[in-house]
Amino acid sequence: MDRSIIGILILIADIYAIIKIAQSSATPLAKALWIVGVLVFPVLGVIVWFLAGPGGRK
Repeated sequence: MDRSIIGILILIADIYAIIKIAQSSATPLAKALWIVGVLVFPVLGVIVWFLAGPGGRK
């Protein structure tokens, strides 16, 4: 049961990240690379995107 909850939370975070990446003002290539990174490495990809995403932190 615990693993399924963690899996659902990771899935929600991935979907959120992909939506935000698609809505960002980054170039299409940068968006594509970020989305591939999030899909290939679901947990690490979301963490890296959150820290250094295409929009960056201001």
